Amino acid sequence: MAKSKKREPETAKETDSVQLLIDQNLRKVYGKTLLEDIPDRFSQLLDQLRAKSGAK
Repeated sequence: MAKSKKREPETAKETDSVQLLIDQNLRKVYGKTLLEDIPDRFSQLLDQLRAKSGAK
């Protein structure tokens, strides 16, 4: 099976377009995740760590 060559962007405008497309897709993937609540168990663990560090 022949390896495909990755084509490098030829112009600054093309590079900017690629970066914009990557940014948009990352926002689509992770944007919803940022709005989700922290699971209860994780929140409890954070509370326990805060309590331990405050006890010192």
